[in-house]
Amino acid sequence: MANNNQNGKLSREEAGRLGGEATAKNHDKEFYQEIGEKGGEATSKNHGKDFYQEIVEKGGEATSKNHDKDFYQEIGRKGGEARGNSDQSDSDGKMSREEAGRKGGEARARQRRDN
Repeated sequence: MANNNQNGKLSREEAGRLGGEATAKNHDKEFYQEIGEKGGEATSKNHGKDFYQEIVEKGGEATSKNHDKDFYQEIGRKGGEARGNSDQSDSDGKMSREEAGRKGGEARARQRRDN
């Protein structure tokens, strides 16, 4: 049942939830991939390398609280296999996701080692 406020209207939270459910029923995986790509492109136009390094560090810190050395070895191995021997940024000078992840992981490993 919907949570109505004092005016008999849906709360913002309830309206958002119901709208999200309706959208999910009407759209497929490709729709969400497309809007995700558009959001990623817009974000990359508005933010530089420092922005991505900061969010990678924060993500690395959060992940490190929940995982051990074996986890990092496994994802490092998989990332290395996927990336091959290439260690270059994209042609537009922006850091690739893989490179950002690697650098964030290295920074986190240095933090752990130094502490």
